[in-house]
Amino acid sequence: MTGHHTGGDGTRPRRAVVVGGGLAGVTAALQLADAGLAVTLLESRPRLGGLAFSFRRGELTVDNGQHVYLRCCTAYRWFLDRIGGTALAPVQDRLDVPVLDVGRPGRPRLGRLRRTALPVPLHLAASLATYPHLSLAERASVGRAALALGRLDPDDPALDGIDFATWLGRHGQSRRTIEALWDLVGVATLNATAPDTSMGLAAKVFKTGLLTEPGAADIGWARVPLGELHDTLARKALEAAGVRVETAVKVRGIERDPVADGAGWSVATGETGGEPLTADTVVLAVAQREAHALLPDGALADPDRLLDIGTAPILNIHVLYDRKVLRRPFFTALGSPVQWVFDRTEASGLTDGQYLALSQSAAQDEIDAPVAELRARYLPELERLLPPARHAGVNDFFVTRERTATFAPTPGVGRLRPGAVTRAPGLYLAGAWTATGWPATMEGAVRSGFTAADAALRALGRPHAHPLKEAA
Repeated sequence: MTGHHTGGDGTRPRRAVVVGGGLAGVTAALQLADAGLAVTLLESRPRLGGLAFSFRRGELTVDNGQHVYLRCCTAYRWFLDRIGGTALAPVQDRLDVPVLDVGRPGRPRLGRLRRTALPVPLHLAASLATYPHLSLAERASVGRAALALGRLDPDDPALDGIDFATWLGRHGQSRRTIEALWDLVGVATLNATAPDTSMGLAAKVFKTGLLTEPGAADIGWARVPLGELHDTLARKALEAAGVRVETAVKVRGIERDPVADGAGWSVATGETGGEPLTADTVVLAVAQREAHALLPDGALADPDRLLDIGTAPILNIHVLYDRKVLRRPFFTALGSPVQWVFDRTEASGLTDGQYLALSQSAAQDEIDAPVAELRARYLPELERLLPPARHAGVNDFFVTRERTATFAPTPGVGRLRPGAVTRAPGLYLAGAWTATGWPATMEGAVRSGFTAADAALRALGRPHAHPLKEAA
């Protein structure tokens, strides 16, 4: 798919610089290169992948955190296909989420959220009818709330101003129902509990995932280290498309190119000196605070709004046991501080024992807790949830912390999120925090890259095919 990089009139090739090598930046760079632009991608870290990456710990390859996607994440699925990674991150044949409740007396009780092949909304009816963690009345109330949710327009600005918990309360959802169902899904996908979540974003997640088509919420995740996808394969795809990839390069300024008659950009890199890069198009695909620091004057009407977009942390706890203690690929928990637990043994390269990764979203209260404190809290919890763990030895216990893992999906955040197009011609924004309509997910990041590249190519008069019409 390498472009010829010639101008439409035979003059010099159109040049683009993409700042940021996360999923948004990689997507934008691929789209621009496939349309024939000469693209340079700059990333300040020594690797691509943004906040979804891997690192080495001894003999193991460790993901910084567990990342999943759903079958309805069509943009991220396009990304996997484009880099040749689809087979390495397969989706479940059919949604099946084991839910262990240890909050009530007796042995842990297993429930399952599963779908059938029946049409929406009947595909979840049988699972809901037998879900043991809710009473009969609570199950019936969930059905009524789901029908009300289906009538909402997630893009209605009024929904952005109210919180999910208020809406759920108005629709008869008990505290237990919110804990055992709505927050079970919402915390993992939105990185916030219902009171701290914009109803617009909650409606987007639940309506798209549960009420569009039967298989929309089937879960996919990487069976290899994330770095193999988002760094190794992504870099290979970029280079095959003709993109010049430069990692460990810090961008320190973006300004109008004084010799380009106002039609071009100059991107300064490095600590001092050095020849700046010139470009017709710049895509700024970095976190919101970094974007605020780099935006030239006048590019946004109110750039300080970017600073009002909060962030939310995710804590990941990694436990290596000397034997197998979990016989399923993952589960989620109720009545415990443990949220979601994944078996990462094979993906990490561990050959002896079992490696479990705990993903703890909305972790504001624990993100800075000492490792010893977390160990004292979570190892007994795993023993409560998984009886075989009581007899297993712990070979390693460590923690990874992403303090600014996502933007905070708080009520009102929608009016703060900028679109891709700035007031400065030729300068575009990308990133999951921009106005994608989605929460801070890999899906939202890829969609933002599509949107920025699409706007840039339209402005340049470059005909191109948008991979997903609905993502435009």
